[in-house]
Amino acid sequence: MLLKRTLVGLIRSYEGTGDRAKDPALKSHIYKLSKEKAWEEVVSTLKKMQGYRLLHEVQNVGEIVLEKRTMFGRTMDITVSVISVDPLRSAVDIYSASRGSLGDLGSNYRVIMEIYRVLDKKLAAYKLNNV
Repeated sequence: MLLKRTLVGLIRSYEGTGDRAKDPALKSHIYKLSKEKAWEEVVSTLKKMQGYRLLHEVQNVGEIVLEKRTMFGRTMDITVSVISVDPLRSAVDIYSASRGSLGDLGSNYRVIMEIYRVLDKKLAAYKLNNV
């Protein structure tokens, strides 16, 4: 799987999650929290993550924009979306893109997995298996 990610990353410099993603790891993560509560938890968690800089947050749209610099000096722009599924459940989707012309060698995929890992750990009590 990692080899495939790296090969795809030779030409593609972005990755995103969603409810229709073919890769199960890139499916939206659903939490049993209202959008407002999920928003607070996600923003406070992202602010504490090492190596990420929060650029801006727009609560009424549910978007948080982060920036991450790679070891090789490239910059990645990451958008985390908190979406209300229903009054008691929220989904979190992530879109990550690298600036520059060449591919990312799978680094956007790894960033998404890292953010999901941290959020899932923080929100473990509210995580729902993807339905």
